[in-house]
Amino acid sequence: MPISIPVDHAWRGKGNCLNCSLRSQALFSGLIEEDFKQLHQPIDQMVMQPGDVLYRKNDTGRFLFTVRSGLIKLVKYLPDGRQRIVRLVCSAEVMGMELLAEESYRHEAIALQQTELCRYPVDEIDRLSLHNPVLHRALMEEWEKMLSEAEAWLTQLSTGPAKRRMASLLLRLTDGITSECYLFSREDIGSILSITTETASRTISEFKRQGLIKALGHNHYYVDTVALKAIP
Repeated sequence: MPISIPVDHAWRGKGNCLNCSLRSQALFSGLIEEDFKQLHQPIDQMVMQPGDVLYRKNDTGRFLFTVRSGLIKLVKYLPDGRQRIVRLVCSAEVMGMELLAEESYRHEAIALQQTELCRYPVDEIDRLSLHNPVLHRALMEEWEKMLSEAEAWLTQLSTGPAKRRMASLLLRLTDGITSECYLFSREDIGSILSITTETASRTISEFKRQGLIKALGHNHYYVDTVALKAIP
């Protein structure tokens, strides 16, 4: 069940909000406390477990979501029932932006890891953006980020040799500080990269033998980022 956090508590760091991505990510980084006071409804905190569905395609939407920690996959289903993962949403990224232009979600959102979220009413954000140029500009930047992400998805993860696709995925999942990442099922990896599950498993095994990745725990890997970037 979501935990409602009054806006002033979120702003002042109460309710486990001190390090929340809500305070620093693109949509809210330029706002001041007076701006937050114009949000009439509380911000909800949520925790999802792997496999939990946040929303489904064509569900009527009321909320935008910011990922605090964890990972969400956005899925579309092909006519034959197979899933196609069209985006991974990680920390500080926003889901549900399509609700600013239409009434329903475009994808099914499913947790790949334990995931903490903040959710906030889209009507509040839409209303505030009409009178707040800082938020309006942030929304435009978020749209641009999503377009760039879609382009990168097509050019880096859906085309080219399987090894190059896998390397690109690992680099995108790496945290940028410790050169570590968490993977998920080989079926999901195959869906992301448009390769078979067998090819995904074989490529990961080859990367392990070559020392490009080293297992640190269950689906937890150290990644040789320099070597992966050099894969043609």
